[in-house]
Amino acid sequence: MIPLILIILWQGLGQIGLIGHDILPTPIKVLKAFYHLSADGVLWENIGVSAKRAIVGLIVGGSIGFFLGMLNGLSRTSEKLLDSSIQMLRTIPHLALIPIVILWFGIGESSKLFLVALGVAFPIYLNTFHGIRSVDKGLIEMGKVYKLKSFHLIRSIILPGALPSILVGLRYALGIMWLSLIVAETISADSGIGYMAMNAREFMHMDIVVVSILLYALLGKLSDSIAKFFEKKWLQWHPNYHSDKSR
Repeated sequence: MIPLILIILWQGLGQIGLIGHDILPTPIKVLKAFYHLSADGVLWENIGVSAKRAIVGLIVGGSIGFFLGMLNGLSRTSEKLLDSSIQMLRTIPHLALIPIVILWFGIGESSKLFLVALGVAFPIYLNTFHGIRSVDKGLIEMGKVYKLKSFHLIRSIILPGALPSILVGLRYALGIMWLSLIVAETISADSGIGYMAMNAREFMHMDIVVVSILLYALLGKLSDSIAKFFEKKWLQWHPNYHSDKSR
């Protein structure tokens, strides 16, 4: 209800001139821009490019973060060797690395994928590590009593116990994924939603800029909704999620 009220207010203030069209075009103008971009095929092409970058970066960075989180969570020796270095890297704002990333990889796809992968790796690493270390020690001991081997112990007890924390890390990583991609595409790109926004800004097409911003917001909401769906699906056994479902 609140978004609808805001849109109506936005349209009304724009029509009476309290909000200039060069500052913020009305929702009707934004919808027209969306329609024209869709009809030309430009919109869907750029959405496809951005979505591909986001997904590939998430898979690469998420896999690295998950692997390191598992490794350090299961092994005290590995934690002593690697965790301090990972925490030092984590404290460096990854978007501040853009100048050096461009020098390393140029302005091609590699630089954007690197930034997205770097951004998503750390929240998944931290939550995987924390989730594994938070698993009930009694359950692990019970698994050892039943003589579960390492692989079965990890699969049957440790991973399910750590899964809620891992999925929280995934949802947090999805937000960072789109943030990283927005910055990467507006600085060095020749395609994608960010490029479309920057190109529109050069020609003062504010309606297209607003369309681009709204697209990022919608894609972010969509990815979070997908993560929440799998969260509820995979954690039906968990009492907290079961109680939410039954309300």
